[in-house]
Amino acid sequence: MNIVLDILLLLITILYSYVESLVKFFIPQRRKSVAGEIVLITGAGHGIGRLTAYEFAKRQSRLVLWDINKVKKEVGDVTIVVNNAGAVYPADLLSTKDEEIAKTFEVNILGHFWITKALLPSMMKRNHGHIVTVASVCGHGVIPYLIPYCSSKFAAVGFHRALTTELQALGKTGIKTSCLCPVFVNTGFTKNPSTRLWPVLETEEVARSLIDGILTNKKMIFVPSYVSVAIMLEKFLPERALAAINRVQDIRFEAVVGHKIKMK
Repeated sequence: MNIVLDILLLLITILYSYVESLVKFFIPQRRKSVAGEIVLITGAGHGIGRLTAYEFAKRQSRLVLWDINKVKKEVGDVTIVVNNAGAVYPADLLSTKDEEIAKTFEVNILGHFWITKALLPSMMKRNHGHIVTVASVCGHGVIPYLIPYCSSKFAAVGFHRALTTELQALGKTGIKTSCLCPVFVNTGFTKNPSTRLWPVLETEEVARSLIDGILTNKKMIFVPSYVSVAIMLEKFLPERALAAINRVQDIRFEAVVGHKIKMK
């Protein structure tokens, strides 16, 4: 094909994509069945992982739940994996221990690589499965005193996007991907979080949003959903305006700053 025809087809595809998105916004999407699917959830002993396990159990899925101590056993081919395990150490960079930085990346992103590599071959063989990456809104925007956490969540979002593109390039369209990006969740990992502009979410709400996104094959799941608009605006606002927004939203939580615990 010549370049003119390629550009014309691209414009038609873009227009069709906008129309399709508009239709999906007003018409509820059909939810797929996960009954009988073997679902592996990491970090399932607490918070989002635990509530997500309950949601899958309601839908008659077969569950393999992993927490800190992972045990390998024969359960058949896992068809849905929820990479949920997470670690966070709120502190300024100089107060963050080297082992805490390493642990954050080992759990929040490297674990996604190892688990996905272990389970993906059987999914690719059948061209069937769903890989869920639990990230954070911190994978799209940054917060002071969470440098390792934000960095690892940016990596998690990148992992999801790159994996999604690679599966499409390989023609494995039967393997779906989703990425969960909530704001602060009341899991106890971050102490006393608060902000003027965003709610502090309960795990039940996040788990419901996650399961709904999985059942409708949603690629990026923001909780609350309107966060996506703010992230889009952030790409166009001047630096001074972004700094003013940060002052207004006044994000606070307990963090170690200068080796002392403070609300920041």
